[in-house]
Amino acid sequence: MRIVIALGGNALLRRGEPMTTEVQRQNVRIAARAIAPLATGHSVVVVHGNGPQVGLLALQAESYDGAPPYPLDVMDAGTQGMIGYLIQQELRGLLPPDHQVATLLTMVAVDPGDPAFAHPTKFVGPVYDKAAADELAAKKGWAFRPDGSAWRRVVPSPEPVQILELEPISWLLERGAVVVCAGGGGIPTRLPSPGTDEDELVGVEAVIDKDLAGELLAENLRSDLFLMVTDVDGVYLDWGRPEQRRLGEVTPGELAGYEFAAGSMGPKVEAATRFVARTGKRAAIGSLADIAGIVAGTAGTSIVAQKATAGADPGS
Repeated sequence: MRIVIALGGNALLRRGEPMTTEVQRQNVRIAARAIAPLATGHSVVVVHGNGPQVGLLALQAESYDGAPPYPLDVMDAGTQGMIGYLIQQELRGLLPPDHQVATLLTMVAVDPGDPAFAHPTKFVGPVYDKAAADELAAKKGWAFRPDGSAWRRVVPSPEPVQILELEPISWLLERGAVVVCAGGGGIPTRLPSPGTDEDELVGVEAVIDKDLAGELLAENLRSDLFLMVTDVDGVYLDWGRPEQRRLGEVTPGELAGYEFAAGSMGPKVEAATRFVARTGKRAAIGSLADIAGIVAGTAGTSIVAQKATAGADPGS
């Protein structure tokens, strides 16, 4: 079975933790221990988030006066290499010596006319109080939005249109490698405009949602399962209320009747329903600790084109 696993930011850095290499390595080690058993019997691709890391690099770059700050696409590339290295190293330590793991820098084409460029929504970097956020907004021209009780920087998050390294990703999978790619949703890239003299790929100042990029990748790779790992054990209705309940097996049509938070579960539900609607295969959302059960269909929330038992209750 071919599985695309999208690791949420919590798999790398939990809210409030210091953004040190050692903290991230410890979290990646937990993720690797969950993924490694799957890699011995399945074809596995790993996609990861990078929001905190991109924000940290941006702050570090701003503190140095010797050169202009690096653009977001370059920092996206930097975090792909940095995080991919940690995942690759930890997985190699858990797999047989001849089981290859490869990290591939991945460009993802976006539409420069995407309306997302006029409405930044993607959280990057650490959290701030309101006063600190206002000061940074005035000093650096950054946009901020509330994230829970704190404030975080937001940047444009355009739709992924094309995975530019799809062919080499496929080559690596055919050779049995675990592939870490499209980190942070990929490096946002504008293709040369048709009918012009342009012949270069151009990086774009944005961060693509990693779940939507993971969906496009899973779809293009003809994956059997698209799995999004987060810090909760599934998709919940009435989240945070006494009557909250987790959805077990559910169809895209049923999910369309519910609303989910745009900054958390919303993009995951959207990506899952896209994958199922376009491929007829299964998508799933759940926690890292339950990853084996999610693959088996006994844990998490499974989004399916058609339920095994007609009329079954979507709740767990």
